[in-house]
Amino acid sequence: MAKTREDEATRLDEAARAGWLYYVAGNTQDQIASKLGISRQAAQRLVSHSVAAGLVRVRIDHPIAACLERAESLKARYGLKYCEVVPSDPASASTILGVAEACAVEMERRLRRDEPTILAVGTGRTLRAAVEHLPPMACTQHRIVSLTGNIAPDGSASVYNVIYSMADQVKAPHYPMPLPVVVSTPRERELLHRQKVVELTLQLAAKAEVTFVGVGEVSARAPLVVDGFITADEREDLDRQGAVGEIVGWVYDSAGRLIDCRFNERVASAPIPPTSRGDVIAAAMGPAKTPAIRAAATGGLINGLITDEATAHRLLD
Repeated sequence: MAKTREDEATRLDEAARAGWLYYVAGNTQDQIASKLGISRQAAQRLVSHSVAAGLVRVRIDHPIAACLERAESLKARYGLKYCEVVPSDPASASTILGVAEACAVEMERRLRRDEPTILAVGTGRTLRAAVEHLPPMACTQHRIVSLTGNIAPDGSASVYNVIYSMADQVKAPHYPMPLPVVVSTPRERELLHRQKVVELTLQLAAKAEVTFVGVGEVSARAPLVVDGFITADEREDLDRQGAVGEIVGWVYDSAGRLIDCRFNERVASAPIPPTSRGDVIAAAMGPAKTPAIRAAATGGLINGLITDEATAHRLLD
């Protein structure tokens, strides 16, 4: 079958990435193979192709090079273990599409590994879009656990809960969090967390080796407000307390510290897994979310980031 233009474009993207890692970043072919999740022979072919296609001169002559450089700068600036920057496309009808596709690629790479892994997922529009880009997979060696509840304030299923969408694509044991996202009182949360099935799910989430989360801002148009999890008055109260962002419901300030407030006392989500024991990768972009992304990275709530070029530029500015 003849190669399509999309196949050739993808091949050039891969060659550009391999060429940049080899000629600019100074990686060996073994290191490139490890980072890209391919064999050494495949890495060698990609590096050779980057030269044969005329991509390698003094620098990589391809738009992806600027994204790679910004990703390396973000890693250095914020101490990230992993960072992927995708080109911004102002003409795209879906602003999150590129980030969602890149997130799907990283999810797939993790799920393709033979070693059993506990993978935790948050919620949100970008993560749900990423899961929709996953190919059908059988990964019974892994366990996938939700960090957040699946019940909206009105008792309906949360629209942007990821765990059930992921279960349709990935055949692996899945562990939903059978809780509301936010409960009425701290006492109610305590009672719910004592339920055996919830307790076991919380324990599993705490052991996650890789976690994918979205990042939300705390503004009048924030998902927490639009989706009915907090009232306008509660949002204004959080604003007065310095809240700039939220991850799986937990609100934090500009230094990336969880805020000691009444709202956080009612969040039923599992705690955000610590970056000291695993990878916590945020998929997020946009001007409104930039302060929240910056705070999460600064405070060490995340150690991985998938974003677009425009957001990366703001984070580095």
